Amino acid sequence: MLFYTLDIIGTFAFAISGVLIAMQKRMDPFGIFIIAFVTAVGGGTLRDMLIGKTPVGWMNDLNYVYVIGAAVIFSILFRKKLNRLRTSLFLFDTIGLGVFTIIGVEKGISIDLHPIICIALGTMSASFGGVIRDILCNEIPVIFRKEIYATACIIGGITFFVLKYAGLAEDLIYIFTVLMVISIRLIVVKFRIQLPTIYQK
Repeated sequence: MLFYTLDIIGTFAFAISGVLIAMQKRMDPFGIFIIAFVTAVGGGTLRDMLIGKTPVGWMNDLNYVYVIGAAVIFSILFRKKLNRLRTSLFLFDTIGLGVFTIIGVEKGISIDLHPIICIALGTMSASFGGVIRDILCNEIPVIFRKEIYATACIIGGITFFVLKYAGLAEDLIYIFTVLMVISIRLIVVKFRIQLPTIYQK
């Protein structure tokens, strides 16, 4: 139940981040909903399609659709106050990042995929909704620039398997994996740590 609750919180936070970008681009309400939707469930949808799991997750649980709709309405109504909530939203977004990483890894494990592929699925689940959002908003996706975002998911996925092979209880593996992702995100944002940019003069 806790895991599902964190998943819902992450979905809500991701949807809000999509709404904020869409409003910056001056989109209409339909455009705002679409951007919020792909931000929240785009990564999971792509993951499920790649592993042949259809209907995809949100089609089997309409609570995700309702949560995204609520996030859109909430963001539009309280758009002037959202700046005060950015720290809380960042934390929820980071928790969602860790939870979605675990969900993707577990999906791969459930069909006996190689650990590297499982980690890739976890990273995709957590970060590719943002990629789709940025592409639709005519922006270079954040994870392809300096932001340490997908890297946190990869390290979280590696942590998951290290602890799994060490024989830790499943609940502890989940907790430590999420904490690892959260810690990395908090550290890189606080100290403004970025990956180097490679360019041609």
